[in-house]
Amino acid sequence: MMQMLGEGFATSLQIFALTLVGALPLGAVAAALRMCRLAPVRLIARAYISVMRGTPLMLQMFAIYFMPFYVFGVQLTPSSKWQAAVIAFIVNYAAYFAEIYRSGLQSIPRGQYEAAEVLGYSRLQTLVFIIVPQVVKRVMPAIGNEVITLVKDTSLAFAIGVGEMFSTAKALVASQVSMVPFALAAAIYWAFNFAVELVLGLVEKRLAYYRD
Repeated sequence: MMQMLGEGFATSLQIFALTLVGALPLGAVAAALRMCRLAPVRLIARAYISVMRGTPLMLQMFAIYFMPFYVFGVQLTPSSKWQAAVIAFIVNYAAYFAEIYRSGLQSIPRGQYEAAEVLGYSRLQTLVFIIVPQVVKRVMPAIGNEVITLVKDTSLAFAIGVGEMFSTAKALVASQVSMVPFALAAAIYWAFNFAVELVLGLVEKRLAYYRD
């Protein structure tokens, strides 16, 4: 039982890691486009964020999984489920990260940009050495909440047949007529989230010298 749950958790962990690797930078790009001076670019970014945050992640997975076949006639392969799940998680979470980044950037007083300009900093130097360190500190709690939510949301991948830990536990419960697999899966989710919380706490502690 534990071996099967471990294999399922490995899949969940892969979804978790790939989502963060893809969504964190994509969120930064979306935030930049959302704050662009060009109105059409802002509207496109705003529409993307609105759709991703306003529709269920499970529905987005179904759309990404079935669209190539129903719209373009592309035959689905055994790896299509996995690819659709990862893409759906990345584009969904990137929208949330984009709004978190935007709120952090907009929380920095305009006077800091002006002071940096007076001191001779370029726009890039101002962003890298003055603005970004403060933004990272301010958005870490919100980012942490999303990361913890992501750990649990990986269970949604079962909807399109990806064999992550929840679907494995569900199959074990059905075959063994016992709730023990669910209890073990819950313990594994909690233990991993606890580890994530510890890491995030250490990161926030390291950033504590950036006082507001």
